[in-house]
Amino acid sequence: MVLAVSVDIRKSARVAAVVLAAIAGSSLITACQNDPDIDITKLTAETDPPDVLYNQGLANLNAGKTTEAARKFEAIDKQHPFSEYARKALVMNAFVAYRNGQYQDAINSTNRYLNLYPQSEDAAYAQYIQGLAYTKQIPSVTQDQRPAAKAIEAMQVVVDKYPDSEYVDDAQAKIRFARDQLAGKEMQVGRYYLERKEYLAAISRFRTVVERYPTTNQVEEALARLVEAYYAMGVTGEAQTAAAVLGHNYPDSQWYADSYKLLQSGGLEPRETGTSWIARAGKNLIGA
Repeated sequence: MVLAVSVDIRKSARVAAVVLAAIAGSSLITACQNDPDIDITKLTAETDPPDVLYNQGLANLNAGKTTEAARKFEAIDKQHPFSEYARKALVMNAFVAYRNGQYQDAINSTNRYLNLYPQSEDAAYAQYIQGLAYTKQIPSVTQDQRPAAKAIEAMQVVVDKYPDSEYVDDAQAKIRFARDQLAGKEMQVGRYYLERKEYLAAISRFRTVVERYPTTNQVEEALARLVEAYYAMGVTGEAQTAAAVLGHNYPDSQWYADSYKLLQSGGLEPRETGTSWIARAGKNLIGA
């Protein structure tokens, strides 16, 4: 009789525990439903297979639902980290971040991808996205141009490491743009010094443009500014050489016309001196 009572008590205790658990779970769900700050769809893990999640991510991306697309791709990374779809999802997540303007997130994702899958078929694409993310952050020439330097570095990897990829042409175009920005920054600083008659500092900046960025659109002005700065200092030989190189490469340029007029005002004319650094650098110019 005592044994029977004991068994009944244990059964009653188990039933009570189950009831209490059900009540607690019901209360939690009700609280979540009533709380606008809690998304109950995120309380449970994604259980779909990786291919289903990946296709759902692509569908959301095509529909412009980038936040939901990112959630699907992230679910693959968390729930199926060793699947082939995890690799694909990682590069797609980088693209989604880039598309959303989250450029540092895109860069972080591409770095992770390239570290994990350096020889994969999508490595060129990941590297290209990284270059695009840096390119989008390039500011005007009045601001710091470190993103331009980073963009050149990233896109140069595309050109050098993946020469047969479909991204090479645009990577080269982005490199030209970034180099023009760097040259423009040098010109902006050089003009600042020139206006204040700090000629040596100005010449240093203009020389950098001619020697380091000879294929940019800034070279014409850089040569003309060298004529101006050297002439103001009385270093007429270098001024004449700069004008001669400018005239040889850009004979129809207004910058050349202005430089020629400046020299004529002092009884001089363009004349190249073979020993000048300007003459040596002139052989690499865009118009050479």
